[in-house]
Amino acid sequence: MHVRVTPAHKIAALLAALIAGALAAPCRGQDAPAGGEAKTPHRIPRVECEVRADGLLDEACWDEALVLPLAYEVRPGENIPPPVRTDVLLAYDESNLYVAFRAYDPAPSLIRARLTDRDRLWDDDWVVINLDTFNDERRSYLFICNPLGVQADEIENEGGGGCAFDAIWDSGGKINEEGYFVEMTIPFRALRFQRSSEDQIWGIDAIRSYPREVRHHIGLFPRDRNNNCYLCQAEKIIGFAGAKPGRSLEFDPTVTATRGQARQGEEDIPQGDFEDVGNVVEFGLTGTWGFTPNLTLCGALNPDFSQVEADAPQMDVNTQYALYYPERRPFFLEGMDMFNSRLGIVYTRTLADPDWGIKVTGKEGQNIIGFFTVEDAVTNFLFPSAYYSSSASVPGNSVGTVLRYRRDFNPSASLGFFITDREGEDYYNRLASVDGNFRITQKDRVQVQLLGTETRYPDSLAVDEEQPTGRFRGSGLDIHYFHNTSTLDWYAMMRRLERGIRADLGYRPQVDYNFGEAGLGYTFNREGGSWWTMLNLGGSYQYEETTAQELIQKGLSAWLDYNGPKEAFVNLNTYIGENRYEGENYEIARLYYEGGLWMTSSVFVMAWGTVGDKIDYVNSRPGEGLTLEPIVNLKLGLHLEIQFEHTYERLDVEGGRLYTAVQDYLRLVYQFNRRTFLRAVVQYANYDYNTNLYIEERDSKEEGLFTQLLFSYKINPQTVFFLGYSDIYEGNEHYALTQTGRTFFAKLGYALIL
Repeated sequence: MHVRVTPAHKIAALLAALIAGALAAPCRGQDAPAGGEAKTPHRIPRVECEVRADGLLDEACWDEALVLPLAYEVRPGENIPPPVRTDVLLAYDESNLYVAFRAYDPAPSLIRARLTDRDRLWDDDWVVINLDTFNDERRSYLFICNPLGVQADEIENEGGGGCAFDAIWDSGGKINEEGYFVEMTIPFRALRFQRSSEDQIWGIDAIRSYPREVRHHIGLFPRDRNNNCYLCQAEKIIGFAGAKPGRSLEFDPTVTATRGQARQGEEDIPQGDFEDVGNVVEFGLTGTWGFTPNLTLCGALNPDFSQVEADAPQMDVNTQYALYYPERRPFFLEGMDMFNSRLGIVYTRTLADPDWGIKVTGKEGQNIIGFFTVEDAVTNFLFPSAYYSSSASVPGNSVGTVLRYRRDFNPSASLGFFITDREGEDYYNRLASVDGNFRITQKDRVQVQLLGTETRYPDSLAVDEEQPTGRFRGSGLDIHYFHNTSTLDWYAMMRRLERGIRADLGYRPQVDYNFGEAGLGYTFNREGGSWWTMLNLGGSYQYEETTAQELIQKGLSAWLDYNGPKEAFVNLNTYIGENRYEGENYEIARLYYEGGLWMTSSVFVMAWGTVGDKIDYVNSRPGEGLTLEPIVNLKLGLHLEIQFEHTYERLDVEGGRLYTAVQDYLRLVYQFNRRTFLRAVVQYANYDYNTNLYIEERDSKEEGLFTQLLFSYKINPQTVFFLGYSDIYEGNEHYALTQTGRTFFAKLGYALIL
């Protein structure tokens, strides 16, 4: 019997070999701290009681807990005594870590605490426990609560970058006459940690965010800003002997019902009748198994990749490159931090309509492993070049596979690689990349990434999109060096990406260029009580050309960043230089601005935008542009939030106004309790074009309106019920704004944990 061996099979075989090697690899020594001076670990006690996470702290086992004071204000004050007292309490039993905060406050009526959806608590008072469970000072779990017990969580990587993380854990909070108390019950099955029957050492920080005239951040230990490794400075806790992650087996069945209607074809608008489209009831199942304490297998059949949170609107008129949208789908969020890279070679929003998926993520010893393979019913393409990008989508299944491996050789160095492969009918794209992260000193770090790709498009697609026919290849290199201290920062980077590079499972909208940049900045810090708490001034020079040494852009940038009372901030960035497009050079002088503040504890206002020279990319000529986006956020009482954004953009060229674009975004949320909310979203867009100034014929007007009403009941990130309605209106110079589509949808998901 002959079995065809595909690249995906080869990757799977390589994955199995890596897992086998990782399982045999020894763990890094628990008593070998990485960041310099060794810290004596605090022993966390094992207790025998059941904690009810209600914010009362009335269980007897809290009397046995380890109590650590948060003794330092670390922002804006630099390691000074904090304005309020905070204690964190820690204990564990066989299955759970118990965390509590006593956050004392001399004026409890000023505490900011509102009911809100999960992961949307950042405007409130909040507390966070930060756990480096491998004690490798590279990656940590963050569990956050506001004073009412509303949750957020994420994974923070070396260098401070955060990734979404949806764990199932319990929390509660309550405001009292002393301030507020918070309790967290974090199951060990929600974490990954060392395999050991003996005591373990974890890194730990606890932080309180205390917003008053300024937002004070209060922590367990003083921060050395001349040390670019935050986790190396963390406190240590010891214990957890016999801690069990459980069977770590979870099944998440879902059922999604959708009924859609649309007018079929432009000729039916606006008089045409609605016809049913996409009326379906879909059942899905996602299973997660922690087959070792540190490695997780996730498989999905007809998986729930639905997304009920509408993407925030972005201007898509006169854009040079494809827009980027964040990932929110549960399957892809699992272990997402492992697939990050400076060159953006994994971007899961490329996978639009998967039929099934398999994923393995985790860490064994010094080995980071990430793998997934997904069959997609739609194949999306992003075609990059030096000056612009375009996109296309074709029907027909494709299989996308990603393998990520990284080894941490010592506390200051790591090496890893990516392999990605996407296969379809008469099509493939393959990528291999090697990357390294080297901490040279406490102030200096260098990151390096090399990659190579090979691609073959279907012949008809290549001809239609003016892409290379047959097999073609490309390679690239990225080097970034940065030096960080408490005051002076500087950096230098270079990047070269050849014309033939394609990262079809990533977000790579530009290729065929050499880029270099160097810059420095100086920061002045000051504690609260003045008109400023932070000032940062700096500048940079950048030069970019095609691989054929044709100019793309060169210029100087200068910036000023300010923080002050009422959490006020202002960021100003100027650019003066020369840009090239379609064979012409353009002198560019442009200002980017951004600023905001809390006018009261319930009203936040901000605005951002640009003003200055801008290229008309459609007609290849110079212009003067203005973008302005004011934003108002109202927190009305305990339950209601209103957010309004207005975006205005215009471009003037020789002869007059080329276009005026307006987008309005309104979001109203009534949060009944921590689990339930009702949300309404309205997005409106209006584009007016001066057709006399366009080279090619086009409509003089485009309008669009999107509305959505959503009821959400969420026990945890996987046990949810959604019921919603959305519709779409379109208009142009030929007909007024007319409803063209509408959808009713419902979704039920349940997390069965064994």
